Amino acid sequence: MSGRVGILGVAFDPLDLPAARRHILTRLERGERTFVVTANPEFVMLARRDRDVAAIARAADLVVADGTGIVIASRVLGAPLARVPGRLLVDALVPALAERGASLFLLGAAPGVAERAAAVLRARTPRLVVAGSYAGVAEEDGDTVARVRAAAPDALLVAYGMPKQEAWIARNLPALPSVKLAIGVGGVFDQLAGLRRVPPELLHRLGLEWLWRLLWEPSRWRRQRVLPLFAALVLRERLIGR
Repeated sequence: MSGRVGILGVAFDPLDLPAARRHILTRLERGERTFVVTANPEFVMLARRDRDVAAIARAADLVVADGTGIVIASRVLGAPLARVPGRLLVDALVPALAERGASLFLLGAAPGVAERAAAVLRARTPRLVVAGSYAGVAEEDGDTVARVRAAAPDALLVAYGMPKQEAWIARNLPALPSVKLAIGVGGVFDQLAGLRRVPPELLHRLGLEWLWRLLWEPSRWRRQRVLPLFAALVLRERLIGR
């Protein structure tokens, strides 16, 4: 897609949630494969120091802003982006997949969580075809790839956490000919399974989901230590253009 917005070296597609949904479904109808990255500031900072992650971002078919920090940075840099949280993108796509008879495979999270998440999705959308669910191991492709390939799903959600899930998709998608849509979804399975509480709507509207997750998962502070540097680099780019 043309007109991407650069944030510290990562190019984002300027789509809001409804537009991202339409874009993905249009590509599905055309039979075009779509690898979606939902990127937050931590992803951007990792891409700056990890060539493999940067290459994954460049190779993705769609990169959307999953994080208030990205949205604020885009405004500072004069090219505003809209938030497209992975959780809400899944919610928006699942009914559309069901309507089209497209099958879905849930891969990742702790053992048993993908199965619980799949059961919740089926309860919400009875027509949804779940081709399979499996925890697997992010670094061990053999058995996992074989299971997904045998299930032959149309769409694949991978929940190994950033950037393992994106690396898994980039590495293995060529071996999965049936998969036309692949998205790394982080903690979405845990939320669907009830293991993580979904932020209240007010906090979502205020862009404070990051604070909610930090309160419930204090260990995330280690990942969020990069945020002050992210903000400083964005300001430097705004002021001096590099």
